[in-house]
Order: sequence, then C-alpha cells, then structure tokens
Amino acid sequence: MTEIDAWPGRPYPLGATYDGTGTNFSVFSEVAERVELCLFDADGAERRVELTEVDAFCWHAYLPRVGQGQRYGFRVHGPWAPEQGQRCDPNKLLIDPYAKALEGNVDWDNACYTYDFADPDTRNAADSAPHVPKAVVVSPFFDWGADRAPDVSLHDSVIYEVHVKGFTQTHPEIPELERGTYAGLAHPVAIAYLKSLGVTAVELLPVHQFVHDSHLIERGLRNYWGYNSIGFFAPHNEYSSAGEDGSQVAEFKSMVRALHEAGIEVILDVVYNHTAEGNHKGPMLSFRGIDNRAYYRLVPDDKVFYYDTTGTGNSLNMAHPHSLQLIMDSLRYWVTEMHVDGFRFDLAATLARQFHEVDKLSAFFDLVQQDPVISQVKLIAEPWDVGEGGYQVGNFPPQWSEWNGRYRDTMRDVWRGEPAVIGELASRLTGSSDLYQADSRRPSASVNFITAHDGFTLADLVSYNEKHNEANGEDSKDGENHNRSWNCGVEGPTEDPGVLVLRARQQRNLLATLMLSQGVPMLVSGDEVGRTQGGNNNAYCQDNEISWYDWENPDSELLDFTTKLIALRRQHQVFCRRRWFQGRPLRGTADILWLHPDGTEMTEHDWNAPEVSVGLFLNGEAITSPGLRGERVVDRSFLLLINPSADPRKWTISGSWGQDWECVLDTAYTAERPADDAPVRGDLVVTDRSVVLLRRIEPDDA
Repeated sequence: MTEIDAWPGRPYPLGATYDGTGTNFSVFSEVAERVELCLFDADGAERRVELTEVDAFCWHAYLPRVGQGQRYGFRVHGPWAPEQGQRCDPNKLLIDPYAKALEGNVDWDNACYTYDFADPDTRNAADSAPHVPKAVVVSPFFDWGADRAPDVSLHDSVIYEVHVKGFTQTHPEIPELERGTYAGLAHPVAIAYLKSLGVTAVELLPVHQFVHDSHLIERGLRNYWGYNSIGFFAPHNEYSSAGEDGSQVAEFKSMVRALHEAGIEVILDVVYNHTAEGNHKGPMLSFRGIDNRAYYRLVPDDKVFYYDTTGTGNSLNMAHPHSLQLIMDSLRYWVTEMHVDGFRFDLAATLARQFHEVDKLSAFFDLVQQDPVISQVKLIAEPWDVGEGGYQVGNFPPQWSEWNGRYRDTMRDVWRGEPAVIGELASRLTGSSDLYQADSRRPSASVNFITAHDGFTLADLVSYNEKHNEANGEDSKDGENHNRSWNCGVEGPTEDPGVLVLRARQQRNLLATLMLSQGVPMLVSGDEVGRTQGGNNNAYCQDNEISWYDWENPDSELLDFTTKLIALRRQHQVFCRRRWFQGRPLRGTADILWLHPDGTEMTEHDWNAPEVSVGLFLNGEAITSPGLRGERVVDRSFLLLINPSADPRKWTISGSWGQDWECVLDTAYTAERPADDAPVRGDLVVTDRSVVLLRRIEPDDA
C-alpha cells in the first residue's frame, strides 16, 4: 500500500480544509494520547495516518494530493475510565465534529457500542468503521454570483416553518429525483408558491446531519424532524438529490442562492443542546470518543452518567471553551460559507447553563454578543428546556427574539372559549411588552405562533380534543397531553356541516389573530391549506403522508384567505410596528385605543374583567416609518373587533375615530362581506366567534 505523505499542517481551522492542492486535517482532544486519521477508498479499504503534530490539544497534519470526495474519520487512543468521564476507544471510528459533509448512516450494529448487548459489563472490541458514516472532504469553492441577503427587517418578517423533505415530497410538478431535497425547495414552482403566499423567510427544521434513532428503526420508523444532530457543519445527506460525496454542500448553497434571488431569507432550526450519542448506554459515534469530558456535561458525583436537561440523554458542556468554540465556529460557517440569514435555537435554555442554573449572561451569550458575524443575523430562541428553572420566556438577552409560548397559550385559550383576562389578551396582541420592553427590546422580540412542528396542526387544533398518536407505536404515551384545543363538538373527521363551518371559521380566527398581532408571526407549513396529521401531536417519527405537505387536496379557500391576510399585514406598518404603543395622544390622537362593544373606551377597572370581546383602534397617523431619506410615512387607521364568545356582539362605531369605514376582513365569511355592507357607520353586528377588521375611509379615497 502506498505510503501517504503527511506534512505538519496547522491546528486551525479544525476539521478538513481543502485548498485546491491538498487538505489540512485538525481535531481537538485534550484527553488523547494518540490520534489516527483514517482514510477510506470507495470500497471501504482503510489507510491510517498518525497525527504527530499537536498544538493546544489540536492534532493536525496536511496531506498533499488529498482532495474533495476523500472519505475519512478518526481513531483516538487514550484512557478508558468511565468513572472519571474518559471513554477513549480506538476500535471505534469517530466522525469529525467539524465534518462539512457525511456519507452513509448508522446501521446500529453492536459494533457501534463499547459494550456487548448480551453482557453490558463486557467491553466490545469490534471495529465500528463498516457501520458508521464517513466524513467527506469538500471543496469550499462555489459561484455565489451576485448573491446577497434579502434586506428584511425582523419586524417586517413573516416566518414560514418548513421541513425540507416534507414540503416537496409529493409535489407533482417537481421532478421525482428532486422531491424532498434541497433542489426541490429551490425548484421554481416551490419558490413561486412561497412568493405567492407572501412569506419573507423559511425556517428550516434541522438540516444539520442527524441520526435516525435505533428504537425508531426497529419499529420501522425514522427521525423525521431531525432533532438528533451528529454533524454541526454538514447539511443532512438524505436531503441531497446530487449524492452524498460532498455534493450536498453545493446543492444546499444553490438552494440558498435561489431563495435569496426570490427575496426569501433562510433561517435554520439548530440543535446545539445535545447530540445523537445519547446517555451512557448510547453509541460511540464522535464526541464521546474524542473527548467525553470536554464535550458533554457529566454528573459531578458520578461521571459515568450524563447531566441531561434536554430529555435526550445528554447535554453539551457549555462550560468548556472547545464546546463553545465548536458552536461558534459552526454558526459562523453557516453564515459566511452557506449564506444563511439566521438561526432558531432548539431548547436554548440549555445553552445558557454554563454551570447548573440558566444564566442569560453565560459565556455563550457573551460570545454571540461580541461576534461581528453572528450578532448581525436573526437570532431566535426556543426559551425553555426540560431542566430545573428551564422555562425562560422573556429572559433572553436584548439582541434575541423568542418563541413566545405565552402568546400561543393565550390565543388558544381565548378561541376555545376558556375563561381569560382581557389584560393578558391585550398584552399578547400588542407584542408582549410585559415580557420584552424592560430590557430595551422591541415588539419584534416576540415571535408569535399558534402552532409549530411540535403539536397539533392548525386544522387538528380545531378538530381534536385529545391526541391520537397510535401510529408512533408508543401507546399514545408520547406527546403533550394539555393541547388547549377544541374539536368544535365532534372528535376528528365529521360530515356535520355546522361543525365544519365552525372549524373553518376557527382556523381563520386564529390566522387573523396571528397576522394582526404586533411581533413576528410564524406560520407552519401546511396550516394555510388545512393540513392534518389525523390528531397526531408528536409526528417526529412519521416520515410519510402523516407529515408531508398534501399538494393534491389543499383547502383553496383557506389558502386564499391566508395569502390576503399576509398581504394585508405587509402592506400596513400599523400591524408590524417597530416600536411599542404608547397608549396616549400623539399628534392629537392616541396610537391605540381599547374599546367596549358599546363604543366607549375601556377603563382601568375593565382590564381584569372576564369579558374578552374587545376592539382596538389602530391609529395610522401615529406611525412613523422612516424611508431612505428619513421621511415620515402615514399609514391607514383600522378598527380590529374580536369576538371569541359564543354569542353575536353589536358594536357601536363611534364617529370620533372616523365617520365611514370599509370592512376589509370578516372571518365569518370566506371572502369579504357583501358590498352592500359598506361603508360601515353606526352599529355593526359581529358574528359569534369571529374577527372583523375595518379600515377608515379617508376623504381623498375617492
């Protein structure tokens, strides 16, 4: 076998870096005594190169004539002392934590584990190389052309949460080879749909390389959502139509370039809180064998076990500088090399646990704050984890936005008829200033959502009182039990016309509330066409028609309603203000007024009343929206009338805010109100469980 030339190389950057003539390899391990770089040919034959150069615990070498497409991994020699948190085992091929692409998947052979299944106390010395993915050297060169990030302020954003595979898997106009791939999402018909819908950003469910859990594979299922990362730099190989030899990187970049050309941003849902290696009984795939104590939080009194605030078996060690470096390098890579526009951080409270408690001033947030690249993109936190004190809605640093769980819960309760305090509803409608204003954040800190990938779809939210997760094979013990849903009188599918009409209206009510609230709305892919999961509220393992977008049977009326609603929001700054309402006269009239159905303004006494039928006067004249030259733009004024009660409400339209009004939205109708209902003066009956939006007719409208 030909001997491989190995030059000293450099310790940084970590990973495999191809420069056009050769590749520099570097891997961090503080615990290692020896490290071998393993190179594989197309047939799986392995050659090993010992890395003899070590700087600051980074083992490195430069291999001339080794280039793109080369498959590789590492073997780390060192102490095996689980009671001390040390788990080195050179029999296990380890994935490079900085791998830019991976080929293959874990097949869950016993060789992937360090113990024997039949006798867990016995070490398993089998070679895992035939059973685990191989890292692939990729070329960093790509023609980005004139690519530039769309210039969309966060307060103007409409986010669309979408699964790369599920969105196009059944699309009849996309070539079969490209369905369910990055190329499929970049296809002209997919982009045309996104543009016609009016969203400004796609938030992709995890695209970091992930692993399908062994217990799912045994049941014939897969980890569809992808919250089981093993490679924080590598785009998931199964979403590539071009192959797994590194071509997935260029395909991902092409997708981003195409979306940018359409004016659509790309936000990644990222999972830096844990990895796919699980707890102490999990496989050895990468981090565990490279430096277990550096990468994972271990139980202080018994380092055999992992400290887990994620519910997945392990948590990354945010107190170690190399774990922090891994995350920061990964984020920076996806911005600078892959051109993404922001991140949504899964279980972000775990990232704040530098020690035990959640601390928003932990090292991770300090690093993000000062980083000139990462601090300039959109940063969205899922502000909770499953550990003690993990619910942190409203407590993230000033440059962060958050998934507003209190918004979701309040709006679900209001529209299912639960007793509610009007003050809570008012706070959520106006951007949740009680959560975000004190630390100088703006309404865009609140990412508002009614549904997300986790839980009921919008159609199921109004069709089921109970979860129906039988397909998951866990006896429906999985998934949330408290869904704050209402089936409108019948559980699941029905032919009852009255129930169907009410369900359709409830979907419109929830969508209208979402799009007309201050903050940043997030719409889940498929909710705009009535996608159902048959009552499954935890479809994480359903890589099939349960989860995929149904292009053959869309609710076209709901799609038309949603499209017009998004357009209305984007046309009027009054629905997506940059700053908080003041609630006092500005230029003669208050920027917002809260109104009783009788037309009078609400008083201090009213804010704790159980009555939730409420009106908002939104003063367009109080909007200052600086243009390129700083000019003031005057918006239109609106009356938003919300009636979640089971009875109609008669509203008195006071002339003090305007004499004539036109109805631009009424959720009791699939389209606009009949023309003979306009203009609106005096009294107006608002249908039970409905939303009405009136626009003031100005003297110059004629």
